[in-house]
Amino acid sequence: MDKAKTIISNKSKKRVFVAMSGGVDSSVAALLLKNEGYDVVGVFMRCFNVDGCAEKDAEDARRVAEKLGIPFYVWDFEEEYKKKVVKYMVDGYRHGITPNPDVMCNKEIKFGLFLEKALAMGADYVATGHYARKLCFARTGVKISPAEISRLHLGSAARLIRRDQARRTSDSFSQSKVSFGLGIGKDKNKDQSYFLWTLTQKQLRHCLFPIGDYVKPEVREIARKAGLPTADKKDSQGICFLGRVKLDDFLGRYIKPKTGQVRLAQSDGSYKVIGEHSGAQFYTIGQRHIGVANRGLTRLPARSQAKAGNELFDVAQSRRGLTRKTNFEPLYVAEKDIKANTLTVAEGSNNPALYKKEVLLRDVNFINPSYSLIRANKRIGNKGIKVMARVRYRQPLAGAHLRLSANGESHTNKRIRGKLVNSRQIRYVLIFDVPQKFVASGQSAVFYLPPVASAKEGSSLEMLGGGVIL
Repeated sequence: MDKAKTIISNKSKKRVFVAMSGGVDSSVAALLLKNEGYDVVGVFMRCFNVDGCAEKDAEDARRVAEKLGIPFYVWDFEEEYKKKVVKYMVDGYRHGITPNPDVMCNKEIKFGLFLEKALAMGADYVATGHYARKLCFARTGVKISPAEISRLHLGSAARLIRRDQARRTSDSFSQSKVSFGLGIGKDKNKDQSYFLWTLTQKQLRHCLFPIGDYVKPEVREIARKAGLPTADKKDSQGICFLGRVKLDDFLGRYIKPKTGQVRLAQSDGSYKVIGEHSGAQFYTIGQRHIGVANRGLTRLPARSQAKAGNELFDVAQSRRGLTRKTNFEPLYVAEKDIKANTLTVAEGSNNPALYKKEVLLRDVNFINPSYSLIRANKRIGNKGIKVMARVRYRQPLAGAHLRLSANGESHTNKRIRGKLVNSRQIRYVLIFDVPQKFVASGQSAVFYLPPVASAKEGSSLEMLGGGVIL
């Protein structure tokens, strides 16, 4: 479907609560929906924020709402955010994994509390500024016309997928006969489907992603033409609630430093101690800037002294006759042992120690169970399902097979074949065609239908779901 083509008649206006963050993306999302004829309400969610930038963001969101002439509210989710997102992140790092707070924020706050409150206040939909696309399917696999999509109020923010060319039956369609999927955004550099893998059919039924069919320069140009005050506002970077505060400094408030060894992996399987760190919990797999250079026994400064760390190290190097200009390649964290409080590093970005071919997953969610799990039930055996997957945001998609883990298969086979399937209690394994680099426990692995299966007639690449890396 073309952009912004569906117009909702005044008699059947649907109400949409837009999560307005104070950025250009959510501002344009609200604008597009208003132009399509929706009854738009803007909401700024006040969540936990460390550096105080939320006040400026709230004011920017209010100014946009005023420009658009739409109602505007501020909803306070700070305490819930602390419990559901901040605590989750801190506990994850404390136990040695690398959690993804953005995924948890979407699951618990935006498409949890925000969606629930919006629906309770009479909303038909909620919308966000995510670069992703909502996909719509006729459950019988038949085509749904644009007119029918309009009657279902799916909007131009939803994209139709045609599974086959079967003729439409005489039965009238209803939302109960439509299932939903999640597709990647048109802007491949901004696609945010990676963070949305926990979405369910119940949630997607009430979700719209208006800017999914646009690229970032188009979004900014739309904002400029409309005179929105956020048109040229810079995008936020990093973990949203930290702002300009460094992650290490924040974690240091909750996790005490503890000195441990930094070990360099040798080709014969042994290790060489090359330095010390101040707590294995502060590091993640694939991290390069760890405060120790290649070669030489040095003591790292405490994390709170990170700014002075390079200077201290330079002095230590000079005393040993070493300089940074060596033939040694950079070091990367390859393994963490929280109990022993050790970091194992590998030399060079192409070191085999940094790669994994098999990735075990827990808490797996299939976005469209009526389609995906049916396939899983039939083909999840030894061969598994052919997918395209990634283990990091913006990582290029790679070919893989998704199948049940041997660890979870023996006591879950009956549940899988029965009607009481609960995929979140089943472990799966992604087996990549080519080993993948920097696989971190706690992060999300997501998987999509291969292009041959999903990218037909210009449709968006469809996400099957995702899980948490063990």
